[in-house]
Amino acid sequence: MTNESRSQYLIAQISRELGAIVGHDQVSLDKEKRFEQASDWSWMSKYLISKNQELPMADIVVSPKSSEEVSKVVALANEYRMPVIPRGGGSGTQSGTFALYGGIALDLRRLNKIVDVDENSMVVTVEAGLDGSELEKVLNAKGLTMPHYPGSHFFGATIGGCLAARGSGVVSTKYGKAEDLVLQIEAVMANGKIIETLPVPSHASGPGIIQTIVGSEGTLAVFTEITLALVPRPTISKYGVGYFENLSGAASAVEAVLAAGKLPSTLEFLDNKCIRAVEDFANLNLDINAGALLLFGDDGSGSEVEDTVKEIADIIRKIPGCRDVTLAKDIAEAEALLYARRCSLPALARHGTITILEDISVPRPAMAEVVNRIDGLASKYNLEIGTFGHAGDGNLHPTIVLDKDDSAAIARAEEVLKDIFALALEFNGTITGEHGVGSAKLPYLRNQIGEIGMQVHRNLKRVFDPNGILNPNRLGS
Repeated sequence: MTNESRSQYLIAQISRELGAIVGHDQVSLDKEKRFEQASDWSWMSKYLISKNQELPMADIVVSPKSSEEVSKVVALANEYRMPVIPRGGGSGTQSGTFALYGGIALDLRRLNKIVDVDENSMVVTVEAGLDGSELEKVLNAKGLTMPHYPGSHFFGATIGGCLAARGSGVVSTKYGKAEDLVLQIEAVMANGKIIETLPVPSHASGPGIIQTIVGSEGTLAVFTEITLALVPRPTISKYGVGYFENLSGAASAVEAVLAAGKLPSTLEFLDNKCIRAVEDFANLNLDINAGALLLFGDDGSGSEVEDTVKEIADIIRKIPGCRDVTLAKDIAEAEALLYARRCSLPALARHGTITILEDISVPRPAMAEVVNRIDGLASKYNLEIGTFGHAGDGNLHPTIVLDKDDSAAIARAEEVLKDIFALALEFNGTITGEHGVGSAKLPYLRNQIGEIGMQVHRNLKRVFDPNGILNPNRLGS
């Protein structure tokens, strides 16, 4: 028997055992399904697909429907020393679902139940594979919201996926990132054991297990159930937009707004390239000659919302370099302003056949200089790069658009990414603010956290996953 036939025999044997756990109709060796599980929204995934090249795929796709089934699947994989790659909605951007060593693609989308909505305590408990947008529909009908709206909100982002990558979104300035809303987790460890953290929101019983597993990208444990904090659904939302001669003015406005004690729900920016792309795409009557656009807004349930937005507008008007400030008069105008931010990525993507959406964070006072330096890199490498992002927390999204058939441009893009990550670190920032590390950024992680940080990651991996089966060759590998 050849090594290949021996391997196929073992895969068939493991498939039968997995079928006994989850049902044989929930186990697949089908290439199309394995391909789907490997793909995500990363540029490398899209590039390989556009070139009709294969993605690094798992050998088996398994779709459990409960924590108990996940536990048994992972325990079996651990017994066989077979890699397990957890996957939610596939909306990640860092090639985190590539099955680099084959193994089992653990499709968690059947874990999609809302376990409980406690309207008195303002918490919700959900299974990890639940689509965030579907949860929001149910909560909104009850006058509640789980205030986390990432860019992938309507593209399949699951609750477990948002936590695995430490996601944030357009209202994170006011409400915090996904990790700030988590109260309790249930997760499956690499040996198949289920761990459940304390249900109380405040305790001091040693280092936080939640904080350790959140952001670990499926390398330490697999989320199965999560309890999150809720807030009343805002009944009023008001928005405005400020235009500036340059990004320095927009950055100064952000600092002035926050220094004045204002904490808006929305504080987003677009550079001139994005403004022009959005206007060409959506015809929103934006000021295409402005160097930067700052979208601001607040929400709540009383007249203080309108007062807050007007006060923010007054602060912005006083900033040197402010060209104009406009407040939305009605819901239609407010939606148009929000759409300007939401459509930044598709507007830029029209300029090429491959889009590289990047994600770095820097201290807010450094935003303007960093974006200007990115413009300089765009000129140096002869690439089109537009930058937008979450101004409230210094999270920038430099976005490169190019032709998939231009191999020289692809090579230049790979070089400019190195420089962009180095630039973030130069200003005491990070190589990722909300998208995670995955496979795409793992080569750059050491530059951020150093050898000691890498060793801490490796030590955690050995403790949580001694056999290295959970999402191997990622964090801690």
